Amino acid sequence: MTKKKKKTPMSLSSGRPPLVTKQKKSMTRTATKFLINKHHLLEKRKQQAIAKGDKAEEEKISAEIEALGGLEYYQQASLQGQRRDRGGDSSTVLMQWLYPRLAYPKTDTTEPEPLRMLEIGALSTENACSESGHFEIERIDLRSQEEGILQQDFMQRPLPTDSSEKFDILSLSLVLNFVPDAKLRGDMLRRTIEFLHQPGRYVSTPDRAHDFPSLFLVLPAPCVTNSRYLTEEHLVCIMSSLGYSQVASKTTKRLVYYLWKRDSRQQTGEQFTKKELRSGSSRNNFAIILK
Repeated sequence: MTKKKKKTPMSLSSGRPPLVTKQKKSMTRTATKFLINKHHLLEKRKQQAIAKGDKAEEEKISAEIEALGGLEYYQQASLQGQRRDRGGDSSTVLMQWLYPRLAYPKTDTTEPEPLRMLEIGALSTENACSESGHFEIERIDLRSQEEGILQQDFMQRPLPTDSSEKFDILSLSLVLNFVPDAKLRGDMLRRTIEFLHQPGRYVSTPDRAHDFPSLFLVLPAPCVTNSRYLTEEHLVCIMSSLGYSQVASKTTKRLVYYLWKRDSRQQTGEQFTKKELRSGSSRNNFAIILK
């Protein structure tokens, strides 16, 4: 009997856990951190078992995940972690970067048109960007958490047919790390270009021209700071090959934040494979493959 060839996943649903539909009792900060970290570790081991074709190990790990409360409690922990009193709204960092150039003089009677934003992996309609008044936001996620968020897989979203369907900025906050395949992560980053306006759209408004069109990218810090296959320098090279230049970055213990601007350069077509950049048994295997 011939062994079936393993297929590369073509959607995000196999990687990112579904969202819960109801809020449960508030978790403590310690419980939230433990549950998220434990779930990430188990999901990593599960993906390794799937890659090896070890069905018994896959089922064993799935049982461990269920013993923790399953994906529903994982998602509840994620939502708790993003509460404002926990400092979890990543869009506050984006607004800190953008606000000085988005603000317009109170004496100016002509209010600029809102910038169009596509928020991929949206959990809430109430974040810093939503409340700033500077954006017209379209929100999508694999499982809609509330009204105002379209249930949609970004990798299956129809490509824009004209400028009216494109955006000034895309937000990928804690989304890329849930994509289960390194090549699919590269495909997702390349696909973001298709949804952004062409560079030069705001040539007559220098403040906006400085930052847009752009991509806001947030990852768990270890994906960049402790990976065998990805460093910040390597990520900059990958993004540069796609036609992005770095505008701003911030690293904390938990997260890394980046603002990338789409510039006038063409994609280089350079390939990035899974190549060890750091050695050590304590490293994780997060990678981005671009072909």
